[in-house]
Amino acid sequence: MSVKIRLARGGAKKKPFYRIVAANNESPRDGRFLETLGTYNPMVKPAAITLKNDRIKYWIGVGAQPTTTVKSILKKEGFNSNPS
Repeated sequence: MSVKIRLARGGAKKKPFYRIVAANNESPRDGRFLETLGTYNPMVKPAAITLKNDRIKYWIGVGAQPTTTVKSILKKEGFNSNPS
């Protein structure tokens, strides 16, 4: 099973809210996921981001691949995926 760290959309029409989740790469965007790793709210200035750093490190450590969008969010928050 290949795992991705990606965004799952929530919120109302024209008011997006995203959960950062670890999910099987074959699951639909807003479908089943393994664990919630944080949230991303682009509607407030600056964008509100919460992360569970220890769980993100765990999932990356076991081989989960973040999508390009999640990778840019992690980089913006100063998350270092390298354990060294």
